[in-house]
Amino acid sequence: MTAQEPAAPHQGPSKPEELLTVPQVMARLQLGRSAVYDLLRTRQLASITLGRARRIPTHALADFIRTRLEQEAAA
Repeated sequence: MTAQEPAAPHQGPSKPEELLTVPQVMARLQLGRSAVYDLLRTRQLASITLGRARRIPTHALADFIRTRLEQEAAA
């Protein structure tokens, strides 16, 4: 018998991705509606479209914040 290596954490059952609405992102970033839509339009903040609704994955919001922090630190 051979020992199996433990599975990497991302290979297990994944947690469903939470999708945020534009108003939820507005509240989290403390920005107005048009500012959030500008971030979406310029693809600084990733989103998906479901029908006519825009949804922002929580990981996309975290990536956006991390990128902005890194840009500020480099300046």
